[in-house]
Amino acid sequence: MARCWSGGIRRRWASLAEADGVPLATERVAELEARLAQVEALPDAGAREVAVDAIQGLLGVYGAGLARILELAPELAPRLGEDELVSHLLLLHGLHPVDARTRVEGALESVRPYLASHGGNVELLSVANGVAYLRLEGTCHGCPSSTATLKHAIEQAIFKVAPDVERIEADGVAVGPQVISIDSLVCPLP
Repeated sequence: MARCWSGGIRRRWASLAEADGVPLATERVAELEARLAQVEALPDAGAREVAVDAIQGLLGVYGAGLARILELAPELAPRLGEDELVSHLLLLHGLHPVDARTRVEGALESVRPYLASHGGNVELLSVANGVAYLRLEGTCHGCPSSTATLKHAIEQAIFKVAPDVERIEADGVAVGPQVISIDSLVCPLP
């Protein structure tokens, strides 16, 4: 029987398939970040220290458990890395079977047809220190897509598979070779 704690209420499902519609990684991570911010803001330093130690201890146990699973069943690593929730856990513990560059390249591969339909392309230059560096190619003068739509497509594709990427920067835009923000990655509005 699968279980989940949500808002202090314990939920049970007959199977994991039945629990499949439950919000996964993105929503859960946002909830956890909010809770961690509350812990860090506790006015009582002693209580804050105990809570942080408990959280770190729990994370350590889960990380060791995940590492053991990967040791015992290494053939599962690729499938586990593709699962949205498990992928986030593997990243948290430095255990993801696919490096950030490969994950970002796969994400860009998925948006290239869309960019090509607007006369453009994107190349991954590197991923370093939480930043994905991109080069845009081509032009999309007069395309009807909004700036926000193209920016969103690139960001969503990358951040979905590489939440360890904190920022995206690109060069190759008409302004020259300097690195600029992703806000400049899109075609101008007509």
